[in-house]
Amino acid sequence: MYINKNNIEIGIDIEEIIRFNIYVKNIIYAQRIFTKEEISYAMSKKYKIAQYFTAFFAAKEAVWKALNNHYTKLLITDIAIQHNKIGKPIVYIKSQHYDNIDISLSHTKSYVVAVAIVCY
Repeated sequence: MYINKNNIEIGIDIEEIIRFNIYVKNIIYAQRIFTKEEISYAMSKKYKIAQYFTAFFAAKEAVWKALNNHYTKLLITDIAIQHNKIGKPIVYIKSQHYDNIDISLSHTKSYVVAVAIVCY
């Protein structure tokens, strides 16, 4: 299958989980970057709360990097990550769902990596 690379943008981000412990301890800081839904989702987990905040941030950053060539005024706070019924992350930008953006997340004990692919 041939894919025209002019129709695809890719963004990637890697983050260290320990940096996001501050959001677990201080929700005021979390509210500056994360949506209410992202905060509720992360805080609902009994363990590895910082890992969820890290994953949300890495996903947002990867999406931002993939879209930055087309949307130069896009802010990280304009991007929201939610999950569908089977747990797949889905992207919202300014409250609008974008099904042409796919995200893949992976993590180790210390790091989270996110890749975003945008197809036009």
